[in-house]
Amino acid sequence: MNHMTTGVKWLLIVNSVLFVVYFLSARTVLGDFFLLLGLVPRSVLSSFAIWQLFTYMFLHSPLGFGHILMNMLSLWMFGTPLESIWGTRRFLQFYFFCGVGAGICVVVLNLFFGSLDTRTIGASGAIYGTLMAFGILFPKVTTYFFGLFPIEARWMVIIIGAIVFLSSLGDSGGAVSHFAHLGGLVFGYIWLRFNLGHKAKIRTDWRGDLQQRYKDWKLRRAKKKFQVYLKRHGSSTQDKRGGPGDWIQ
Repeated sequence: MNHMTTGVKWLLIVNSVLFVVYFLSARTVLGDFFLLLGLVPRSVLSSFAIWQLFTYMFLHSPLGFGHILMNMLSLWMFGTPLESIWGTRRFLQFYFFCGVGAGICVVVLNLFFGSLDTRTIGASGAIYGTLMAFGILFPKVTTYFFGLFPIEARWMVIIIGAIVFLSSLGDSGGAVSHFAHLGGLVFGYIWLRFNLGHKAKIRTDWRGDLQQRYKDWKLRRAKKKFQVYLKRHGSSTQDKRGGPGDWIQ
């Protein structure tokens, strides 16, 4: 896209600022405060630390720059086209829906298959949801898999989805939260499958929608009556060359 959209820009700014603060304060008292913002399943289930389902998205590992660079680059690449066609409000709703949904998947799947004491941070869940939406809405756009191999977006999403699913089967609290990635993909698909971004519009404008449908029905009915009238009187119609008027349908 030719410009930086508003929602993506502010997400980049907030994530980057918090990363710098977290990086500089990792070994201080403030660093201990940031630990409370990471997503820990046991804290959510036993201490009702529900805010962690939201705050974990804005933290990235202070041990290096690779984590935040990859996430922010992906957000810019795939989020900007989505926000351009959806608008800022709907894009942010989608982004946080995927991020919180991914956090819920982390808690639930770790409850049954992993460890309740794992700490998850990063915007990867929301980013994977954004990637799913991009692959569905721009399926034939050429992207570069791992930055090297040209491939259509739809196939890239399928390949990444398969990798994430297989990786999540062996996820046991390692350095990468495959549960969060899988949750982001799933919730991104749910949003698009059930068209969740338009529910508010349907609830508030249902009368106008019914009126428009009634007008369309009346127009179709009038057209049918007119076609019947033409068919009944078409046999006596002559064109300019004197031939029968069978051109009327």
